[in-house]
Amino acid sequence: MSTARSFDDLTGIYEAMIDWPKRLANEEPFYRRLFARFGARSVLDAACGTGRHAAMFHSWGLRAEGADISPAMIARARAEFGEPAGLSWTVRGFGDPIPGGGFDIVVCVGNSLALAGELAGAEQAVRRMLAGVRPGGALVVQILNLWHLPDGPCQWQKCKRATAGRREVLIVKGVHRSGAAGYVDLVVADLAEPGKMQTDSIRFLGLEADPLQAAAQRGGARAVEFFGGYQGQAYDRQASTDLLMVAER
Repeated sequence: MSTARSFDDLTGIYEAMIDWPKRLANEEPFYRRLFARFGARSVLDAACGTGRHAAMFHSWGLRAEGADISPAMIARARAEFGEPAGLSWTVRGFGDPIPGGGFDIVVCVGNSLALAGELAGAEQAVRRMLAGVRPGGALVVQILNLWHLPDGPCQWQKCKRATAGRREVLIVKGVHRSGAAGYVDLVVADLAEPGKMQTDSIRFLGLEADPLQAAAQRGGARAVEFFGGYQGQAYDRQASTDLLMVAER
């Protein structure tokens, strides 16, 4: 199943399994500092999902665009947040150039770049996203640091009862590493119909800091920084849960 199709099918589940107020409150100080540092007035969320980040940035007074390869995700974002002045949505994947460009900041978060398919596709996506950044602006990429996971069995992370669409469901989410690839594992059980469940295992890349830096530099980045999380801690390949790259053009 393609990534776009996977997330079309799982849009409601994706939205239900994330504690958005908690997540955005954790990430907000990082973005506030970063946007102030680069004097940001415009931002593109290059893989926006259901649009929570783009809507938050717009609420700060920035011109924000959310783009995603999944039409269902974009439809959900548009229905939830509308399209007031300064906020727009578009269906666009990593393989498509960013029309116009000139954004102060481009963000690609939520492990989205790791879903690019193969390493060459992820590196090309970095270059395309940087082409959409004005000189003096920055690209921000956040991915799951696969290398802090042991190679082997699934590590179950979440078990949550939620409403997805009109269904009451139980969502069980885990992640595991197999060599240089990771997998997000989902089990969704319909509570109204015992025995009815949906299972998915979505593959993602184990991206490394050095190839990302090289791709950013080939895309015109003049400075590249890495962090191990939204608190600005140093990146450690063995210990960090996240890999955050800030590439200044």
